[in-house]
Amino acid sequence: MIVQDVINHLEDFAPLNYAEDFDNVGLLVGDKTNTLTGILVTLDTLETVVDEAIANHCNLIVSFHPIIFKGLKKLTGQTYVERVVLKAIKHNISIYAIHTALDNHIEGVNAMICNQLQLVNTSILIPQNNTIKKLTTFVPKTEANTLRQALFDAGAGQIGNYSDCSFNLEGTGTFNPDQNANPTIGTKGEVHFEDETQISVTFVKHLESKILKALFNTHSYEEVAYEIITLENKNQHIGIGMVGEFESEMSETEFLSFLKTKMNTACIRHSALLGKPIKKIAVLGGSGSFAISQAKRAGVDAFITADLKYHDFFSAENELILADIGHFESEQFTKNGLVAHLTKKITNFAIVLSKTDTNPVKYF
Repeated sequence: MIVQDVINHLEDFAPLNYAEDFDNVGLLVGDKTNTLTGILVTLDTLETVVDEAIANHCNLIVSFHPIIFKGLKKLTGQTYVERVVLKAIKHNISIYAIHTALDNHIEGVNAMICNQLQLVNTSILIPQNNTIKKLTTFVPKTEANTLRQALFDAGAGQIGNYSDCSFNLEGTGTFNPDQNANPTIGTKGEVHFEDETQISVTFVKHLESKILKALFNTHSYEEVAYEIITLENKNQHIGIGMVGEFESEMSETEFLSFLKTKMNTACIRHSALLGKPIKKIAVLGGSGSFAISQAKRAGVDAFITADLKYHDFFSAENELILADIGHFESEQFTKNGLVAHLTKKITNFAIVLSKTDTNPVKYF
């Protein structure tokens, strides 16, 4: 295997198309054609993590957070970021970051929090916009079934729990091939009338090249007539944060105690208790203050996230409990989930779960 093979597995699972625009994801350091010796999975890439990779003979580090977030203007080893990059290059170690591509995955960071808290009836808190596209094309009626199936096989036509979804209209298409054309149907210089089927299918945006390849490879026309538009529809399977419920409601103090134990956090900063039972909650791993209003609209009893500032807690406004469990603590199970996924896909290489504690926040 080479590094690119692992990247393919990761991006099949969490396509980078759904990472946030501000993020820096993908292969950050190294050569994707290098022969793989081992994989180390971590939450953050620090110098000690690179040392751990060296000790375990791993030449690929799969990191949740990107070590390079802003542009580097020099590599002199003056900062921890520069030292990590230099050491990785020196030892021919590649670094790949997945970050918000996994944040926005329905089985990603927030699903792992939900699993840890044993939540049921889960759904995306903030569905991502502009992720669904629609293809409309026109094909001879006799070829419609073949083309439709090719589009389905490429991943089109999936709507929620339904597959093979399409809309079809029958009509008459016209065209006049010029002298430079090579028509499969019709005659140069003559207007041709053809019984055609209009096929419309939706698909998620990262499949566009695959869908078009299936269209062009299957369609018989020299010039394929088609159009692709981006839909305003919300995608209920891609987005950040999740909402879920406990099997049984609990008191606020029971909830906070349960949360502290399950998320293995030294302390929880929270807004005022309201004297109400807790059953429906929202979660968002990492910095989640931007989602407080969405959590309110979801009608949750509590919102679990991290990095809340002083004035953020006022935003609770006696409508819900805001619980800040810490940034590291909210994402700590992410590397376990990545190891579990890669282990299923790659059986001939050791996939090492980093033992390095990368949490920069300490409690006294």
